[in-house]
Amino acid sequence: QVQLVESGGGAVQAGGSLRLSCAASGGTFSSYGMGWFRQAPGKEREFVAAISWSPGSVYYADYADSVKGRFTISRDNAKNTVYLQMNSLKPEDTAVYYCAAKTRWDRSIRYRSANDYDYWGQGTLVTVSS
Repeated sequence: QVQLVESGGGAVQAGGSLRLSCAASGGTFSSYGMGWFRQAPGKEREFVAAISWSPGSVYYADYADSVKGRFTISRDNAKNTVYLQMNSLKPEDTAVYYCAAKTRWDRSIRYRSANDYDYWGQGTLVTVSS
């Protein structure tokens, strides 16, 4: 059973930065693809970013258009952790951010649906004020 724990959320002013972390345990982290999703009040959960697993050192990252150029996803397999660096934050980025893991990841496919993922964290709240 894979367990995911997010951290790093908080309140920030527009234009500021935050880095979210997601620590994984209970599985083989290096073999999982990882994703970040978010859910704002009254809205559906939406894709933010994803990063593939890799048999070597080349990882593929994918981003929602709304965050491309502002957010960066990365992973540290030695620490079983995936990160989401968020810069130039906007009020519309306010949401609960969730980390997710997918155990069977085809590196030729982009996984943007919440239904694609097998394990989820509990979420961390990000609030961006104007």
